[in-house]
Amino acid sequence: MISVAYIILGFIVIYLLNSIKILKEYERGVIFRLGRVLKKPKGPGLILVFPPIDRMVRVSLRIVVMDIPSQDVITKDNVSVKVNAVVYFRVMEPQKAVLEVQDYLFATSQLAQTTLRSVLGEVELDDLLSEREKLNAQLQEIIDKHTDPWGIKVQLVEMKHVDLPENMVRAIARQAEAERERRAKIIHAEGEHQAASNLTKAAEIISKNPQALQLRFLGTLTEIATEKNSTIIFPLPLELLRSFTRMMDKEDK
Repeated sequence: MISVAYIILGFIVIYLLNSIKILKEYERGVIFRLGRVLKKPKGPGLILVFPPIDRMVRVSLRIVVMDIPSQDVITKDNVSVKVNAVVYFRVMEPQKAVLEVQDYLFATSQLAQTTLRSVLGEVELDDLLSEREKLNAQLQEIIDKHTDPWGIKVQLVEMKHVDLPENMVRAIARQAEAERERRAKIIHAEGEHQAASNLTKAAEIISKNPQALQLRFLGTLTEIATEKNSTIIFPLPLELLRSFTRMMDKEDK
């Protein structure tokens, strides 16, 4: 009888030791007792799970970083591109994540892929390349709305890379080059306009002050002399030529 009691006691001790579970700070345990889920998840720390009456499902509360593989997307303007992204989410309610969906990781991944294709298929290529922040926010809102019944909070969605066909890369490069040439021509034309306007103002000032023209001639001679040029230019005032012309006219008369 004593030996039987020791054996039974040994089995009880082993059973209790096997019932002891330790959950980390970021883990929670959803307990099913006789098939029914307990009201509150257990953890963290030391808990007791009594098999086969109890069954525990561990759920991590840490942020999950999920990579969305490249998806073939046809944009609104019929351009085929490949887009991949990354989703950041975490489980907020462990019981819903276990009860409402069979595999919340797989379900979130599939939902993110289909949402990525459907949302980006409604925008044009230019918007896809230039309005990433807006599209990321739209993706985050849609995915979070659908995962909320699962007890999952989607915190961030980021598109990582957009692969364009080679012909589209060349077309975009030509477009960018044409845009740069257009801007250069506009800037050049504006410079010519400003220069002509300033020259007109300068001519008006010089016409009112003939001495300014002489000073301009002297300044030009100074600039020529600094260049070590052997050519010497003597400015001839136009007033002198006019006086000479008047004298010749008088003599002819």
